[in-house]
Amino acid sequence: MKADRIRKAATLSVRSAETDAFSHDSTAAAVRHLTELVEAQARVISDYEIALARSREIFERASAAARLGTWECDLSTETLQWSGGTYDMFDIPRGSPLVRKQTLACYPEESLKILETIRSRAIEQRRDFNLDAEILTAKGNRRWIRITAMVECAGNRPIRLFGIKQDITEEKTRWERLRNLAEFDELTGLASRSRFRSRLTGLCEAHGARKRGGALLLIDLDGFKEVNDSLGHAAGDGCLKEAAQRLTDVCRNASIVARIGGDEFAVLLETHYRIEAAELARKIIMAMSRPINCGGQPFQIGASVGIAVAGGCSSEELFQRADAALYSAKSAGRNTFRWFDPQSIRSPARKFL
Repeated sequence: MKADRIRKAATLSVRSAETDAFSHDSTAAAVRHLTELVEAQARVISDYEIALARSREIFERASAAARLGTWECDLSTETLQWSGGTYDMFDIPRGSPLVRKQTLACYPEESLKILETIRSRAIEQRRDFNLDAEILTAKGNRRWIRITAMVECAGNRPIRLFGIKQDITEEKTRWERLRNLAEFDELTGLASRSRFRSRLTGLCEAHGARKRGGALLLIDLDGFKEVNDSLGHAAGDGCLKEAAQRLTDVCRNASIVARIGGDEFAVLLETHYRIEAAELARKIIMAMSRPINCGGQPFQIGASVGIAVAGGCSSEELFQRADAALYSAKSAGRNTFRWFDPQSIRSPARKFL
């Protein structure tokens, strides 16, 4: 009996040991499994953080390349949150705490007035807006920015504005250059042919309706071809610049002074009396009669002027009349002016428009 009890006790002891070992192994397995799960999740989180950091880097680089920056404004506190690109745009150190009032000092008066009007209307109407505005940065640099804004509401109450700012200074500069090329003569700085044509059309339409006076003066430089032929085109360009400056000085009361091609210029007087147009023609001829420094040496040129009066004719017809008068002035020996005479129309007449 005693032996049986001993055997049973031994058996129970072995089974208990086996149970304890199994329990220990199960716990260890569970711990290993849990550890593996945690490590796997850590790797996922790490991969996500790396991907997020990469995405942020790509966004920052793309924003920098496109000169973009994000922004938001809490409407209750007027505090701002800017991305790095927006700070850079305004030449303000990144991470500086901002309130809207201090950034408004970057906007010139006219830009600020427009911004505040559009912003107030957008908040009132819960409507997004876009605006191009000029700024003067913290370092004194003038820039143009394009503001895109969206309104966020809680219920029907606006609580936040947010959007994008983009530096469009280069775009504005290119646009201004293209506009200048279209409206101004690149060599002389006078009005271009296309701008003059538009102004001439407007003059004729207004004068046709109101029966007011107006005059067109066409000016051709006498002797300019000799400058080009003997001294070269560089000297010729210098001669044209000087002639343009003299015209500008003499024609201060004119509506527009333009270079319309080669050595030919045009002047518009919107309100006209014959005596004023004749006096202006005399001043132009006198100004052009003074020697011009061309290529380092004085050169004598001159000017012939043809005058036609606006009223009752189209811009094309007015140009042809002034051109006929100019032809008469040249035929009369140059360095003089002539009024349009219906008998002086050349055939075929030179077209301008």
